[in-house]
Amino acid sequence: MMNEIIPGQNIQLKTAAADWRQAIRAAGDLLVAGGYTTPDYTREMIEAVETLGPYIVVAPGLALAHSRPAASVIKTGLSLVTLATPVNFGSEENDPVHIVFGLCATDNHNHIEMLSQLVQFLDDPQNIALLESATDVNTLYLAINHLK
Repeated sequence: MMNEIIPGQNIQLKTAAADWRQAIRAAGDLLVAGGYTTPDYTREMIEAVETLGPYIVVAPGLALAHSRPAASVIKTGLSLVTLATPVNFGSEENDPVHIVFGLCATDNHNHIEMLSQLVQFLDDPQNIALLESATDVNTLYLAINHLK
């Protein structure tokens, strides 16, 4: 049985975002549309960066937007947004960002397996290049979920 990391409906490519808030909002909107979170969670992800700084920019060009497990999280999941034009989050080392993952978790433990699989995918430089250049959601879905 396949363990899906990111459902196809949670992937959006070449999204327009004027700034980091809009980039997080795009990732959050996918989580809301999929029934993973309420809109409050998107606001919580933005507030986390406003409060703690751009700690979510975890690698060059890549952000992992998230907040704490809260009542605004319905079920654990991931979304993926690639940006038409990269935006700055305020990270000296890793800006500008062109790939934004949205992560929501119902508790501090049940998302570890999913994140482990995502890290394995991101560990391959060819997969980062695929994320940067992808124009087809289905191709990206198959690659992320190890079905290529």
